[in-house]
Amino acid sequence: MNIGKTRIFSPLEEDIVERLKVGDQVLISGTIYVARDAAHARLITALDKGEKLPFDIKGQTIYYMGPSLARPGQVIGSAGPTTSGRMDIFTPRLLEAGLKAMIGKGGRSPEVRAAIQKYKAVYFVSTGGAAALIAKTINKSEMVAYPELGAEAILRLTIQDFPALVWNDIYGGDLYEKENPLYRRVR
Repeated sequence: MNIGKTRIFSPLEEDIVERLKVGDQVLISGTIYVARDAAHARLITALDKGEKLPFDIKGQTIYYMGPSLARPGQVIGSAGPTTSGRMDIFTPRLLEAGLKAMIGKGGRSPEVRAAIQKYKAVYFVSTGGAAALIAKTINKSEMVAYPELGAEAILRLTIQDFPALVWNDIYGGDLYEKENPLYRRVR
C-alpha cells in the first residue's frame, strides 16, 4: 500500500501539474524521455533552426538519467538520476516549447525555477544510489534519437510506479528552501 503517494501519468496534463506541491511523493506511470547534456544541446539547436524535435515535447517528462547496459533478459541496466544542474542552461527554452516535467537529482538555478513557474511545469527528484531499484519500474526502453551519442541518446521509457518527489512546483516552492530551515541549528 502506498499511503501518501499520488499516482500520476506522463505525459502530464496541466491540471495535474497545478495540483502538485513541493514535498509531494508521486508514483509516475506512462511515457517519459531520457535526455542529458548532449541531447539537450541538439534539441535547442533544432528549436533555434525551427526544425521539428524528434518527439512531441508538449506535456512530456524528461528524465536526466545515465543508463547502463542491460543484461540479457533485462529492459535496461541501472537507471539512476544524474545531476540536473548541467541541463539548466537548456531547460527554460524546453519549458517554453511545452516540456511539463523533469526528473533528476539536485537543485535548480533561479532561472529554471522562474521558468517552472512561468510555463507551469514541475521538477521531480529521484533517489541517487537507487538506480537498480528504479530500473525495476521501467517496462520498455526504445531509442528515439541521436544513437551516435551512446549513453546521451534520447530514449523513450515506459514506466510503472516510478517513485519521485516534487522539488519545485508552479507556485515557486523549492523543497530545499522549505526543508533546510528545519535542520538548521538554533543558536
